Amino acid sequence: MDEELRERLRTAAASHRPDRARMLARIERGMAQEPSARPARAPRPPMPWLRIAGATVAVCGVLTAGAVAVTSAGPEQPAGGQRVAAEPVSPAPASPPAARGAALPAGRGPLWSDGSLNPSSSDYWAQSEVVVKTAEPLSELTVELRVALNGGVNTTGSWRSLPEQDFEVTAREEEGYLVYRWTLKPGRSVPTGTHTFAGQYNHAEGVRDTGRDDYTARARAAGGPASVGGDFGDTR
Repeated sequence: MDEELRERLRTAAASHRPDRARMLARIERGMAQEPSARPARAPRPPMPWLRIAGATVAVCGVLTAGAVAVTSAGPEQPAGGQRVAAEPVSPAPASPPAARGAALPAGRGPLWSDGSLNPSSSDYWAQSEVVVKTAEPLSELTVELRVALNGGVNTTGSWRSLPEQDFEVTAREEEGYLVYRWTLKPGRSVPTGTHTFAGQYNHAEGVRDTGRDDYTARARAAGGPASVGGDFGDTR
């Protein structure tokens, strides 16, 4: 830009005077006019965390309502609202005790007993067994097993389930019988439970008649003396 042009611009700028009255009039007219209505802004969509929080609150509300409904129904009220009365359960009947050999005959006091022939007995040898069951400890006990002396009977031994050192044991012939006798020693005792006494013997070949064989058991418990006895029926 040449010097002449710059000079002309400075002169024009120095000579310019703003029309203040005109400017004030325009400002007053603008203030008197009502502002034009702005278009309504569309609502902003909720933030993602607000949507998640709202869904959580709704789920919690449903679960709470369900819990209140179940609690009010009680343990015996189904969802349909009908109350169901629980039927009493009768106890199962007790099973009878398993019998060993023949059924235990009714005893006296605390004692029960049973006499049987061991299944391993053969045509030449046999084992007769006496089972004594006591509901109380015994301070005295004598068990006698009598085997009729028919068919060539002779002893081959004996045993008992109780300790051997607690008993005096004999096996002898008495008045047509082979008699096994187990006698509890003084100061010893027999505990509550089921105990077995067995006599073993040979006999003639074939089936031996046991119709005359028998046994007895005499004892003393805290309540006093008691005794039981029986036979072996038609066994080998």
